[in-house]
Amino acid sequence: MGLEVAIKKKLGSFGLDVRFETEKGIFAILGASGCGKSMTLKCIAGIETPDEGRIVLNGRVLFDSDKKINLAPQKRRVGYMFQDYALFPNMTVEQNIMAGMGKRPDREKVRRYLERFRLTGLERQRPGQLSGGQKQRVAMARMIAAEPDVLLLDEPFSALDSYLKWELEQEMHDILAEIDKPVLFVSHNRDEVYRLCTTVGCLNGGKMEVIEEVKEFFRNPQTKAAALLSGCKNISAAKILDETHVEATDWGVVLTVPCVPEHTAFVGIRAHFFKPCPREEAERENVFAVSHPQVTEDPFEWNVSFLACEEGSRIQWKIPKTEGEEVSVPDFLRIDGRQVLLLSDGETAELVRV
Repeated sequence: MGLEVAIKKKLGSFGLDVRFETEKGIFAILGASGCGKSMTLKCIAGIETPDEGRIVLNGRVLFDSDKKINLAPQKRRVGYMFQDYALFPNMTVEQNIMAGMGKRPDREKVRRYLERFRLTGLERQRPGQLSGGQKQRVAMARMIAAEPDVLLLDEPFSALDSYLKWELEQEMHDILAEIDKPVLFVSHNRDEVYRLCTTVGCLNGGKMEVIEEVKEFFRNPQTKAAALLSGCKNISAAKILDETHVEATDWGVVLTVPCVPEHTAFVGIRAHFFKPCPREEAERENVFAVSHPQVTEDPFEWNVSFLACEEGSRIQWKIPKTEGEEVSVPDFLRIDGRQVLLLSDGETAELVRV
């Protein structure tokens, strides 16, 4: 049981083609703006209709193009939390919560939801009188009060400032941990996904490129798009030289790695993984000459961009700050070959994992 999705939808020149399954836990759909994340949720909720495919929730067919099945949104038992929360502006907090509970809402349950979501005392307030955090809690309470079979969260923290976002993220983590139902969490924020979710699906250009357990996704992304979404700052086109050597053509560097998969089209190096290398070891494998360095300062890190060769593109090295110390840029940096990311372009290999 759980949620099964296999749909296609054409919108002008854009094509959505997603296939995945999820049961319990929080499944993240991570992708850049315009990749089809929100459209996927709308198709599941019944707000948009796929051109073809099938959506099944706990054995109930919500949509099947071949069998001409397309349940109305109110019959799908899907809870949808929009980016702007979509509260009814002319209803009070209490009325908004009751709106999802049918014709005869249980007043005692409403009271418990008000307490659970720290809304006691705001029962008679309307959405225009609430803060962003309060609106989010009302939207969450209304969604859960409807007792849906799956929860769809569409970038629920995008409208919040950083402090409130962190506070409400902790609250949502605790609430979702209590809910024994599938949750789809749409975001382009990798930190939210890492902290909240159990599985990640990388959506790129309307297609689900790879699905992995969250820690494995960030440790070892399989495609260029996945690496970018996971926060990798350095990506170069690759030329395979042999089974253990690949040339990063954008940087003019040959890298030695344990094994080069045949689908490798790019290499990636995380900006925190470089280590200073003594000059006497400059001829060793995986050593980068640091030429034309440029240093910029963040509150808690130094950012050093440099060239490994005159014709190459810039590479970024991030260094945690030590209080009272200025950054010292070495002449050479080294990377462990086991930390080099070997990436597909998303088309050269079948990489989707469920």
